[in-house]
Amino acid sequence: MIATIGDILKVLGSLAFFIYGMKIMSEGIQKAGGVQLRKVLSMMTRNRFLGVLSGFLVTAFVQSSSATTVMTVSFANAGLLSLLEAAGLILGANIGTTITGWIISVLGFQVKLHTLSIPIFAIAVPLLYIKKGKIRFWGDFLIGFGILFLGLQFLQESIPTLQNDSKVLAFLSAYANWGFLSGLLFIFFGAVTTVIVQSSSAAMALTLVMSANGWIPLEVAATMVLGQNIGTTATAEVAALVGNVFAKRAARIHSLFNILGVAWMFLILPFFLEILDNILQQTIYTNSAYTDARNVPLALSAFHTIFNILNAIIFIGLIPWLVNLASRTVKSRGEKDEINRLDYLASTVSISELSILEAQKKVAHFGEVTGRMTTFIRKMLFSINVDEPEAMMGKIQKYENITNRINLELTDYLIKISKEDVTSKTAFKIKGLIDSCSELERIANIFHQMAGTIERKRAEKIWFNQQQRTRLTEQLDLISTSFGIMNENLVTAPDNPHGKEKAKQIEDQINAQRDLMRQESQDITNNQDYNVHSELIYHNLFSSLERIGDHLYNISNAVIA
Repeated sequence: MIATIGDILKVLGSLAFFIYGMKIMSEGIQKAGGVQLRKVLSMMTRNRFLGVLSGFLVTAFVQSSSATTVMTVSFANAGLLSLLEAAGLILGANIGTTITGWIISVLGFQVKLHTLSIPIFAIAVPLLYIKKGKIRFWGDFLIGFGILFLGLQFLQESIPTLQNDSKVLAFLSAYANWGFLSGLLFIFFGAVTTVIVQSSSAAMALTLVMSANGWIPLEVAATMVLGQNIGTTATAEVAALVGNVFAKRAARIHSLFNILGVAWMFLILPFFLEILDNILQQTIYTNSAYTDARNVPLALSAFHTIFNILNAIIFIGLIPWLVNLASRTVKSRGEKDEINRLDYLASTVSISELSILEAQKKVAHFGEVTGRMTTFIRKMLFSINVDEPEAMMGKIQKYENITNRINLELTDYLIKISKEDVTSKTAFKIKGLIDSCSELERIANIFHQMAGTIERKRAEKIWFNQQQRTRLTEQLDLISTSFGIMNENLVTAPDNPHGKEKAKQIEDQINAQRDLMRQESQDITNNQDYNVHSELIYHNLFSSLERIGDHLYNISNAVIA
């Protein structure tokens, strides 16, 4: 019994070492290539086909489908990604995660792993002490890569071959001869293993080692891989529990896609594996994987990749149906369940080089929301409908509360990201986004103050003359233009060389308009039609608009280097 417990601990320890290496490798490469990953992720908003490509590239790059799917759920939760776009990303992530199996099959079973790990450490450790640029992050990546290989070697050594432990064969044989029920049992085992280790890649590594050592034949290993595809959905489902209805639906799409895919493949699995093995015998190896355990890892990796590609091809045309089914199975619990939020994401998406894209898009959305208040102010000033000013006052109050909440959520989220080890470029962007949130919240406060001033004007029945109305309209038009430029800079920052120049030009126009309005006010003080109360309110409003222009310009300065 002691020996059995010791063997189990060796396997678990080796698996933990493998997972830790994968974590270090994944985080290192995300930090080193964060800018490129953000550009890849930005492709996903175009159409579902590019979404599949984006999901594949990002997952293959970071070696974690869980990171990609959780981020997809978080994008949906934040309102930055539609369910159609999320579905495409998930399809691609399932293909990308199969790369791990090929790395293990081609390198892990063909060479002595310690001969790779030691030289990798020799190269990687010096890189950790180079503070300039992203070089130290590549050192993290290489160290993680070396640890991953060592963990795989320990895993191979901790799992005995059948010649050393014939009891294993007897145990597995007892459960492998139940036909259809045996398949379901091993699918369940694969799913549970993935849920426990929280990594489909680690579960895949364990399956590959077991099959290479002769513990399980190809067909059993394949059913376990199908189970792992189901088990990996648990991560996204758990992440979505604290999200809104859109996050839950995105996670449900992932589950539906994987479960339905496993269902159709399970029905044809014996025929599919036989055809695949015949093809591989003619191209990669000579002996059948059914008779030679050494060929099972390659056959299993090929099966995993082809299955997920076929699954994506089948379901990419059915994405609208999947979205509809997810919407039917995950019901909204009301308006509060449909509010886009970011506050829970810092615990589920910890890699700042990728998370920054989400925050940037949310800040851009924050700017767009704040800009709507310009229209509300315009209607309060000039609407001929006697009821509309009161309605607009209610909207401005509502939007002011919304901007306060968004500012708190985003600032808290960005501060948590900043605590990670980030590049200097990312640190600049985080600071700029935090400053932008503060500026936008101040703009909303100014709009709210202006609304109160206009409400007082209406209550006291104070009227503006035609020149005042014309000048305020011109100033509001300039503010609307400035909002457009600011929003463009938020979306494209920091890669917008002309953004700051355009922001400065419109800021100069706003200042010139304010100076004109101020001068005109001084010129009419001796006019017999001069109304001191009207002039005070007029001065208050155009000065407030000029302050809003200053804040808008500050945002462009904050996000563009």
